Amino acid sequence: MSLPASPTRSAPPSAAAKSGALAAAICYFAWGLVPLYWKQLAGINPVELIAHRHVWSLGLVLLLVLAQGTFGQVRAALGRPRSLGLNFLSATLLTANWLIYVWGVNTGHVIECSLGYFLVPLVNVAVGRLVLHEHLRRLQWVAIGCAAAGVAVMVAQLGHPPWIALALAGTWGGYGLLRKQSPLGSLIGLTVETLLLAPFAVGFLLWQHHTGAGALGRVDAATQLLLASSGVITAVPLLLFAYGARRIRLSTMGLLQYLAPTVQLALGVWVYHESFSRDRLTGFALIWAGLALYTADNLCAQRKT
Repeated sequence: MSLPASPTRSAPPSAAAKSGALAAAICYFAWGLVPLYWKQLAGINPVELIAHRHVWSLGLVLLLVLAQGTFGQVRAALGRPRSLGLNFLSATLLTANWLIYVWGVNTGHVIECSLGYFLVPLVNVAVGRLVLHEHLRRLQWVAIGCAAAGVAVMVAQLGHPPWIALALAGTWGGYGLLRKQSPLGSLIGLTVETLLLAPFAVGFLLWQHHTGAGALGRVDAATQLLLASSGVITAVPLLLFAYGARRIRLSTMGLLQYLAPTVQLALGVWVYHESFSRDRLTGFALIWAGLALYTADNLCAQRKT
């Protein structure tokens, strides 16, 4: 994302790193608290919530792009067939991820949603091996094995795979893979993605309003304000993420990313009082062990290079 200006030459690197780490930490902490926001809208159709999120996010990112004077990059991306196809696919995966997450949170599966985002780094490693044919180090294989064992324990406990967690990790991993292949920056990419799906979102909202099922205009003022805030909830953490990513080491970002699912897990256990049995804890513990190995391996590899 190219919105934040890079640090000035006179600013000491430590100051830039501190501000970047603070921005990234706030971003991940905010993402961890997002279930509190969606729970306030639990009475509204999740598809309608995501449609609102697209429309209000589009309005905000367009304002940011126009303020930067970079709308020409958006127009250029929309004029390239390959870019259109790539961004349409990534937008579809992102929308699926949002929809699964909102549905999961609002149907009492906050803990399983947190599990999905704990799995994301390990899914990324697996995707790198299977799709990009990247070489995996021994500890990475062990980390994936720990995660697979953790999922197996949960299957044994639940009687079925943790579909919400696996779908969240899979859609986010696929989205990351497509974004990696895109030459667009984060803000321009998000703008193109929301533009491509905006007609579907607007059409759905108009249909909902026509049939009398839509929330906007038919709910109290506080709920309407919450719906309109979905653009801010989406865009502000992304801006903080971009600011932080440009100023701190990748290894630091890798450690901070666990803050969001940890906060979500805490909400699920202590705020929403979801079941967290010993078997479920065992599954989580195996996945956390895999994440610890993955993180240690990354830190060692980065130190060597």
